[in-house]
Amino acid sequence: MDSVGVAAAAPDAGQGPAWQSKCPWGAPSTTSISCSLADVMSEQLAKELQLEEENAAFPEVVAAAEGPFITGENIDTSSDLMLAQMLQMEFDREYDAQLRREEKKINGDSKVSISFENYRKVHPYDSDSSEDEVDWQDTRHDPYRADKPTTTPRRGFIGKGKDITTKHDEVVCGRKNTARMENFAPEFQVGDGIGMDLKLSNQVFNALKQHAYSEERRSARLHEKKEHSTAEKAVDPKTRLLLYKMVNSGMLETITGCISTGKESVVFHAYGGNATEDKVIPPECAIKVFKTTLNEFKNRDKYIKDDYRFKDRFSKLNPRKIIRMWAEKEMHNLTRMQNAGIPCPQVVILKKHVLVMSFIGQDQVPAPKLKDVTLSSEDMKKAYYQILNMMQQLYRECNLVHADLSEYNMLWHDGKVWLIDVSQSVEPTHPHGLEFLFRDCRNVSQFFQKGGVAEALNERELFNAVSGLNITADNEVDFQAEIEALEKMNEDHVQNHGKKLSTFSSDGDPPIYDE
Repeated sequence: MDSVGVAAAAPDAGQGPAWQSKCPWGAPSTTSISCSLADVMSEQLAKELQLEEENAAFPEVVAAAEGPFITGENIDTSSDLMLAQMLQMEFDREYDAQLRREEKKINGDSKVSISFENYRKVHPYDSDSSEDEVDWQDTRHDPYRADKPTTTPRRGFIGKGKDITTKHDEVVCGRKNTARMENFAPEFQVGDGIGMDLKLSNQVFNALKQHAYSEERRSARLHEKKEHSTAEKAVDPKTRLLLYKMVNSGMLETITGCISTGKESVVFHAYGGNATEDKVIPPECAIKVFKTTLNEFKNRDKYIKDDYRFKDRFSKLNPRKIIRMWAEKEMHNLTRMQNAGIPCPQVVILKKHVLVMSFIGQDQVPAPKLKDVTLSSEDMKKAYYQILNMMQQLYRECNLVHADLSEYNMLWHDGKVWLIDVSQSVEPTHPHGLEFLFRDCRNVSQFFQKGGVAEALNERELFNAVSGLNITADNEVDFQAEIEALEKMNEDHVQNHGKKLSTFSSDGDPPIYDE
């Protein structure tokens, strides 16, 4: 086999170190040696040539490998396990340093601090820990960390002899009371009493506890009132949902706004929607929303709890459901009046505490109240006789007493008087029915006598004319005494016989029965 000339790299001893005379990126040297093809194909020769080139290009790596490792003393780096442990140790150091920086950032100068001690990596090969690295590990004697109050054993005392301490010790009880303040509601700010070694007496702790409970209940009441009650001119979410359903069902076309506010309700104006087969919806409607707050009904429960129609249901319901019953009562009273032909709003529908009626007025303008309108003498006289006739119809045909009849609850529209606000109306058999009727007669008589109606009767004459009773008393005191005697007689009769039969004697009028 013929020899072939092969260029091989060899260091020149006369020109200094190999890394100075040879560069892997430099021009190849012209020096060449001859070798056979068998030498070229030899693996041993290839390894020697590769090692020569690496030693010539990177002599510092070889020098480092020959000396000791920089992080240990003659550590054998040929073991993969040792290399993995060294890398893990370096990673743990960086991780712990990051945790210390996070602790310092979060805690700052606060007395109450947090610690990531449970998340640190304490490597068994870490031997280079300094004083500042040990600082964060020793938190057993932290001056800013409060000592937890010691618990008293079941026997009730600790110690012996003169050093005995019972569970009634002032210092022990004070610290326990301070620790128990942490159980208060989150809204009640108690501060860092344990850190300040605060000692509260039982009297102070009980006062704070009672105050915390009171504040919690008050906050709950305010939240409930805000979320579940009807405000002065606004509605709560539940009422708003009822109104939305009425509009979406087509019963109402649109709700324009508030037209009146009262002690117990808010009235809105709305345009009627599509009529159904069994229900005629007027073009304009009045939506009466009874306020769901109970403040206005505290003194008005006598109108419903003593009414024989609702007496059995009153005791079984909570106060909030009484408001729905109040709306139901007005619907029933308006239905009776409408059947008797008395001018009053027409009931459209009742949904819980929302009552939809016909609107007394035109083009979103409500009819004026009788106290706000200026009538001529003829119209005033006409209004008086109309009201007298309506009071007699209400008492005899509808078996009702308005119980709040005045110029504030009478509207003037289309040349006649309309009665509104009959939610408090009761039957004459009510324990205070005749008293309410006498009060209505006084209001009507005083208004029309001041209005210049000469034919206006006084309250006693008007009472006898409406009720059909013949009470002959010279003064008002005796008149009211006889009314109270009749009410007492009727109440005893109802309790003894269990019937709602009126025992009032009248001139030819039949006795009044409940429907």
